[in-house]
Amino acid sequence: MSDNDIGRLRNLGPVTQRHLSEISITTEAHLRALGAPAAYAQLKFTFGKAISLNALWALAAALDGVDWRSLSDDTKARLKREAGVE
Repeated sequence: MSDNDIGRLRNLGPVTQRHLSEISITTEAHLRALGAPAAYAQLKFTFGKAISLNALWALAAALDGVDWRSLSDDTKARLKREAGVE
């Protein structure tokens, strides 16, 4: 697990980084411990409609070190289930 700043992760732009910081997720280690679905759920609760499903894809792909556009439909469906998105 890395304590690196969240800004070093692939797929996370400045707005997402700022949103994560505002909910006290500032390191890769913290994001990994929480997991992408839980972090997305917290972002959605805090920022509402400003957070789209693309944030969930970006968070998960960032933790896997891949481009978010490469996530399979099965992976996206699993992430939605885990995040409680219908």
